[in-house]
Amino acid sequence: MSALLNYKQEGQGQTVVLIHGLFGSFSNLGLLARDLIVDHSVISVDLRNHGLSFHSEGHDYPSMANDVADLLHQLKIEPAIIIGHSMGGKVAMKLAEIAPHLIKQLIILDMAPVAYDTNRHDNVFNGLQAVLKEQPTNRQQAMDILAQHIEIDGVRQFLSKSLYKHGERMDWRFNVASLFDNYADIIGWQEIPSTDIPTLFVKGGDSDYLMPEHQAAVKRQFNQAKAHIIANTGHWLHAEKPAEVMRVIRKYISS
Repeated sequence: MSALLNYKQEGQGQTVVLIHGLFGSFSNLGLLARDLIVDHSVISVDLRNHGLSFHSEGHDYPSMANDVADLLHQLKIEPAIIIGHSMGGKVAMKLAEIAPHLIKQLIILDMAPVAYDTNRHDNVFNGLQAVLKEQPTNRQQAMDILAQHIEIDGVRQFLSKSLYKHGERMDWRFNVASLFDNYADIIGWQEIPSTDIPTLFVKGGDSDYLMPEHQAAVKRQFNQAKAHIIANTGHWLHAEKPAEVMRVIRKYISS
């Protein structure tokens, strides 16, 4: 039995599990959680090496999916609706292979079940490592260091949610070294055997994570796949257009 993930459980009813993406924590899908807790029991998790969950040298999809399965077994959860964004979407898809009995429906936010060959996070890692190296003593100093590496303010703001004061200096809640060392696994993917679990892929219209050329891979692995595109939004669709994303999710889970 491995260490259990840090999580938050709120609300009553059919269980929904929310799984965040790379460099995130359970608060990332908070806008969805706030809507869903009205009539569902919502479990928001911190994946390993993120938030307040344990740090580990290993960071691959079988391990992360097993972490989630262990938690759901421990909480004695009946089949749940699993919603994952980005890296969390891959964790959710891997869970469909290793513990299909835990899943009623899958909703994957802007992620394809494929290996990506582009390294999209060089500048992010450079910024994170610069903060560790320069040991700023307050949040503003840390943000100034990040700004030397990361142009987009929204990305800096997102990362800053995982900054905390550790003794005299600012530190990251996520395990930068492990995420850096395992980056090939994070962008990689081992195809899963075809599953009949009903699955909805929700794509940000302006994002290039889930593309027409991925359709064959989706169909090979997910027999019951449906897709929905949210126009004029990027990879952070649930933050940019939460009301529209929620409408799509609610329509799907009530069908």
